[in-house]
Amino acid sequence: MDAVFADLGVSSHEFDEAERGFSFRFDAPLDMRMNREATLDAAKVVNEYDEEKLQMIFRMYGEVKNARKLVAQIVKARNEAPIKTTTRLKEIASSCAPRAIENKYLAQVFQALRIEVNEEMEALREFLATTLEILKPGGRLVILTYHSLEDRLCKNFMKSGNFEGKIEKDFYGNVQSPFKIINRKVIVAGEQELEANPRSRSAKLRIAERI
Repeated sequence: MDAVFADLGVSSHEFDEAERGFSFRFDAPLDMRMNREATLDAAKVVNEYDEEKLQMIFRMYGEVKNARKLVAQIVKARNEAPIKTTTRLKEIASSCAPRAIENKYLAQVFQALRIEVNEEMEALREFLATTLEILKPGGRLVILTYHSLEDRLCKNFMKSGNFEGKIEKDFYGNVQSPFKIINRKVIVAGEQELEANPRSRSAKLRIAERI
């Protein structure tokens, strides 16, 4: 292929459908499945995962700094009754949220669960690996990311061809990578675009060329 473009953003249409359970703005079943036929939903994660695994999910996928405290509150609540709705989870998480950034904190918590439920990072790794097979020499890989976890993965892959960002060099010290970075400095939204669409504030565009 000559080029592959990936927009990793989640559809706002799904977020705005209350019954899908993606947003803490609505009272809904704790679902969050992109594929409604999938067996794993957010309620199962919250109610059945052990403490260690829950802490890992919130730290890694949501970058929640007080994940231990949050998980302790979740476990305490689910021991009393299953956590079945977004509103109940919001109540629990809000008790752990710093006052000045409560909405941001809730967004991180819900993001972490969404990523786990839908195996988003595994899907991204599979997609990136596939681009090595389908892009011809000189072909462009263009990716629009929206949070630091996926952006870091894409950055590492474009830089080194692996997900850890481990640089390999030949005998002469030349970097061995299947890509050449086109924009050394990540492209972000300008003021005009931010005025038209505030959600673009977190968007980052990366471009690489297949060698």
